[in-house]
Amino acid sequence: MAVDASFEKVAIIGGSGVYAIDGLSGWSPKTVTTPYGPVEVAEAVSPEGVPVVFLNRHGPGHRLPPHRVNYRANVWAVRALGCRRVVATGAVGSLQPLLAPGFLVLVDQFLDFTHNRPTTFFEGGEAGVVHADMTEPYCPNLRRRLAEAARQAGLDVVEAGTYVATEGPRFESRAEIEAYRRLGGDVVGMTGLPEVVLARELGLCYATLALVTNLAAGLAGHRLSHDEVLAAMAALGKRLGAMLAEALPALAEPWACACGPAPGPLPAAPGGDDAP
Repeated sequence: MAVDASFEKVAIIGGSGVYAIDGLSGWSPKTVTTPYGPVEVAEAVSPEGVPVVFLNRHGPGHRLPPHRVNYRANVWAVRALGCRRVVATGAVGSLQPLLAPGFLVLVDQFLDFTHNRPTTFFEGGEAGVVHADMTEPYCPNLRRRLAEAARQAGLDVVEAGTYVATEGPRFESRAEIEAYRRLGGDVVGMTGLPEVVLARELGLCYATLALVTNLAAGLAGHRLSHDEVLAAMAALGKRLGAMLAEALPALAEPWACACGPAPGPLPAAPGGDDAP
């Protein structure tokens, strides 16, 4: 399949339950070497000529828990492959009783409660010092196009919401969930941060598709389990993958965007450190 040069290259970062994109074939596996460690991806071209990179956030076999995902390597890799558009998926719990399992939320803000993850490419020295603006962390152009694609696919979509990121891998306590709700959170997950921050540092257009799989602790009326999350994702994953495949031409169109400056050279790891 030939690449249409008028399209931007799109990266899809799959979270729990999203391990493939239906409608695309001819995937070619590739290992990308980064200053933070190797990253396994697959590349393909859509029938319309859109070049696509798929990255499984948790690695083959879902082997990496949220707090051990190599976020810097993943984001560095998709940027090194020439991607300018990044669509990330992730399972989330709902902090709002009316936001039921099965809903898709295109989050527009976040609250970061992670505490043990490298959160920047720029740690001084050779990498320099950069203070990335986070007024609007998620690309409005990507979000608008994804919302339209979700509606056309018959998915229940909410076009804005605040994502609360927790460290994991444990689920949250009932008291924590109540606190997050009072702070204005709408959904809670474990993988959205620092991914969105790192994407912004590299000037990428980035959006998160948060898939509600359960009501959070204290709202569900029963204990939560990872099996519950995976079962809900299995029901949604194929529809989501088909929707993304259909949306690729719209996601890859050229547009002017305020997400960041035109990306220059990739930042070097401080001191040449290869560790994640």
